[in-house]
Amino acid sequence: MLVFRLILESFSFAWNALKSNLLRTVLSLLGVTIGIFSIIGVLTFVDSLEKSIRESFNFLGSDVIYVGKFPWDGGGGGGGRDWWKEFLKRPNPTYSEYRFLKANMKEGSAVSIFATAGSVSVKRNSSSINNIALMGVSSDYEKLSEFEFEGGRYLTNDEVEGGRNVVVVGYEVAEALFPNGNALGEFVKIRNLRFKVVGIVKREGESFVGNTSKDYSCFIPYQSFRKLYQTGTGRWYELGSIIGLKGQPNDIGLVQLENEARGFLRVRRGLKPSQKDSFALNRPEAIAKAISGVFDVLSIAGWVIGGFSMLVGGFGIANIMFVSVKERTSIIGLQKSLGAKNYFILFQFLFESIFLSLIGGLSGLFLVYLITLIPFGSLDVILSIGNIVLGLGVSSIIGLVAGIIPAALAARMDPVAAIRST
Repeated sequence: MLVFRLILESFSFAWNALKSNLLRTVLSLLGVTIGIFSIIGVLTFVDSLEKSIRESFNFLGSDVIYVGKFPWDGGGGGGGRDWWKEFLKRPNPTYSEYRFLKANMKEGSAVSIFATAGSVSVKRNSSSINNIALMGVSSDYEKLSEFEFEGGRYLTNDEVEGGRNVVVVGYEVAEALFPNGNALGEFVKIRNLRFKVVGIVKREGESFVGNTSKDYSCFIPYQSFRKLYQTGTGRWYELGSIIGLKGQPNDIGLVQLENEARGFLRVRRGLKPSQKDSFALNRPEAIAKAISGVFDVLSIAGWVIGGFSMLVGGFGIANIMFVSVKERTSIIGLQKSLGAKNYFILFQFLFESIFLSLIGGLSGLFLVYLITLIPFGSLDVILSIGNIVLGLGVSSIIGLVAGIIPAALAARMDPVAAIRST
């Protein structure tokens, strides 16, 4: 009961201070408001950006290792100015290597090969749509990157192996070429070859990254893709292919999958034990790690900027509390003469300081919330519960630190001297 009484009295004193010295209080709390707004605002944008970017890379799938020519994390960058020449000399993954891995790997639940050509035009009679990502894929690719269909189906294994001219089109491609009817069973032209539409991918919407949405993509059998582009032979100048390996559910960290893939590839390429890998085993986590590193820097910047404002706000709260102690010296003396304990006086001013700081924190959070109501295109800015709790926690700590010295001075006042000060 004592705690509740202290809180109620603190609220009363703080509210009276606000009403009697509104301008002074607002100016003093402005530092806390700006500080919380800066910190939580930056963290909110960073969290929203990171979430959007991570979701944009969901097409890479989970529990997947990608065999490529170049490492996604830029590995080897510390090996001197010409470190990149080593990667240029590497062969591209080949179709024969894909067949070899598919036939021999035990730790992979799915093995796929794919290649991508950008800025492709897809036509139907007099209609056309440009800047389409054309992907040549194998039958297992749908296990690496999940497909949801508006209509139709994915490519069959017979269509892939036979190199048949069939295509799965993205939602926007179907809408652009077939605005008044169903695209299924119809034909489109890709690089002067006719392809029959067998599937329409469900609309994904605009990606924050801008280039990964299936809406503006077309998927054809890998062998059909090789009729249009040179790929899968391993030559350095060709359009590079990538082999995707999906792990087993019980393979924690994909350790077994990675070790098996590395062993088979080294054997296939005839590498000696002393030779380095001539390929890269990439994981989507590498991108996630790089993204996290960038946003960690942004978060630190937000804390630094907001920290200075919080420091100013803390001094403002302390100033209010020193003034409040001086103005209420006689009241403190009267309370002590009536038997009030030191801790009662201490907690009274501490609660008041925290309460005032929380007002500044809530004001900062409210400003951040208003910012989230502004549309930012495909970026969804959301003020999370975690950031709200963090903002209130930081405000409380600032109030506690700012009020501890004035509260201690008030608690140690001599009641006789305090009463005589009037």
